[in-house]
Amino acid sequence: MTASLPYSLYRTDQVRDGERKIASDLGVKMYTLMLRAGIAAFHTLRKRWPDAKTMLICCGAGNNGGDGYVIARLALAEGIGVHVWSPVDPLTLQGDALAALKAYQAQGGRISTGSLPPLSFDLVVDALLGTGLNRQVSSAYLEVIAAINRSQIPVLSVDVPSGLDANTGTIWGKAINASVTITFVALKQGLFTGMARDHCGDIVFDGLEIDDTFASTFTPSAILLQPKNIQHLEPTRKKSAHKGQFGRLICIGGQKGMGGAITLCGQGALRTGAGLVTLLTAEVNMPAILARQPELMTQFWRERQGGEVLEHILAWADVIAVGPGLGLSNWSRHLFDGALAMNVPMVLDADALNLLAQYPCRYGNWVLTPHPGEAAKLLSKSVREIERDRFSAVKELHNVYGGVVVLKGAGTIVYDGVTLSIVNAGNPGMASGGMGDVLTGCIAALIAQTKDIRRSALYGTFLHSYTADIIAQQGERGLLASDLLPLLGKKINQMPA
Repeated sequence: MTASLPYSLYRTDQVRDGERKIASDLGVKMYTLMLRAGIAAFHTLRKRWPDAKTMLICCGAGNNGGDGYVIARLALAEGIGVHVWSPVDPLTLQGDALAALKAYQAQGGRISTGSLPPLSFDLVVDALLGTGLNRQVSSAYLEVIAAINRSQIPVLSVDVPSGLDANTGTIWGKAINASVTITFVALKQGLFTGMARDHCGDIVFDGLEIDDTFASTFTPSAILLQPKNIQHLEPTRKKSAHKGQFGRLICIGGQKGMGGAITLCGQGALRTGAGLVTLLTAEVNMPAILARQPELMTQFWRERQGGEVLEHILAWADVIAVGPGLGLSNWSRHLFDGALAMNVPMVLDADALNLLAQYPCRYGNWVLTPHPGEAAKLLSKSVREIERDRFSAVKELHNVYGGVVVLKGAGTIVYDGVTLSIVNAGNPGMASGGMGDVLTGCIAALIAQTKDIRRSALYGTFLHSYTADIIAQQGERGLLASDLLPLLGKKINQMPA
């Protein structure tokens, strides 16, 4: 889990234009901000790597390179062995970056160009490309990035790992694998989702003394969900509470051979506090479900029983979750259609999303929880197109299908038609079967308790990922979906962070 950070996220154009306006309003020179950025970055690297005696500082042509020259000057003054390398002729620099270069040279600093020097340093500072990148990285930079990554030397990236799009989180060819990324003024939204999670390392923030004014002036493009700004969404209970106050939930799925999926969904719902949970599943699954979790109720339905019987079963529910292990058979389609006809809050996952892609419709009172593959089917696109810009994808899913959309993956995004929220939790151990089934039950249970799909999607998604992070402190490999169950009912601030 990344350490606590500001909650507001911004697009790079907002930060670029906004920092100039705020600096002007406050009478702060842009060069002063560059000096502050270099100082903050230098302090970060000294704190993280106090024993580093030599460092390679790679400086590009823009202001990101200027930050690198400030770092180089400070390192030189402390007696650290500094090698500054630039892929461009330093004489082409302009403005504040040129001023930073001259200050470094005035202290006796030297710059090499041409081929990248042998990578035998304690540390690399990446100040190559900055936040303005929005196109494929040139071949020369690609070779440099690949060489630095191969070296496995620790890397501090300044503002953004070079090669990463700070707006979308996509990679333009190759990107630096940073150990730490220090970013300035305001957090950029693309650092927290998709492929960015593989490249940013630990994220450190420094507002350069203008962040409070910036945050009060500009509306964020997205919100970063963390424990402190999500806890207020936890459902509460009166001492006089009884199970009838916390909803009746039907979870639909579990064709023959897929009983585990719907069982996990039901268990997730119970652990997250639903009052009563019934699994509508294939008859063959019922003995195993009751043996595994006797608190779950079970129902089955056969096609020959007809629609009236199905409607009677579904009419019991305040909330319906449909999809885990559902399959794509005629039986599956009847259950899917029956759920849609009930006009109650719903959560759709797994095969329910695949059926929705085949038979599209729009509904305002549901939560859709696609992973990128399911999102691609829902939008008739490729997974690569979805991952290229997850923000645009989740907005398009909402525009087409309505409700609240939870686009799963590294840095899950929740969108309700107004606000983009990114879950600042989760880990690679969650890449295992059944995780999505538990999430479906978790969100559905919260809807049953709160009657609020937006609140439930936000809190349920964060709770699910945060709980997995707590469990993964013992190791990510072999993390099971069922491992999350005992912690789902706890308050976030009660969990051992």
